[in-house]
Amino acid sequence: MFQLTRKDLTTLSGLDWLNDEVINFYLQLVCQRSSETKGLPKAYAFNTYFYTNIVSKGYASVKRWTRKVDIFAHDILLVPVHLSVHWCMAVVDLAEKRIDYYDSLMGKNQKCLGALKDYLSDECKDKKKEVFDFGGWEFKIRTDIPRQMNGSDCGVFACKFAEFASRRAPIVFTQEHMPYYRQRMVYELVTKKLL
Repeated sequence: MFQLTRKDLTTLSGLDWLNDEVINFYLQLVCQRSSETKGLPKAYAFNTYFYTNIVSKGYASVKRWTRKVDIFAHDILLVPVHLSVHWCMAVVDLAEKRIDYYDSLMGKNQKCLGALKDYLSDECKDKKKEVFDFGGWEFKIRTDIPRQMNGSDCGVFACKFAEFASRRAPIVFTQEHMPYYRQRMVYELVTKKLL
């Protein structure tokens, strides 16, 4: 489990940008809930450096990261996507055969979908010694999601997209919910349990 400092938690105040530690810790709480709650899909979260590594350095740079984890034993994979000064979320639903990309600024990052498809293929080849079957899979840039109306809430949006997707729940929040979600996330991170 990741550790947080008071400074990390202050990124949730006001209109500050969330840092990677907050996002990593929050996603671990999402995964913890999925493993402890009967009926929820089993979720696994990659850390905030994963996506940057696969697009800049390739599969070889991350292949050891899952040495002790069988990602294919999970239903949902959460992939935080950091694009310079903006956070997005990609969700690989292995059970429902889909990869969804969530961007609160409505960016169309086809590169992410391709990189994750390549990753699944490479990981399957490396760990299972077989070819990944993409028959029936969907790859979607989600446009039916709430839009961010400022320049600072992308991290909160990304975390909430992951939290809702991990339950396969409809995305029903809006920009107006962000101050509440910031406060709620502080509580959840301090108590180490999602509400």
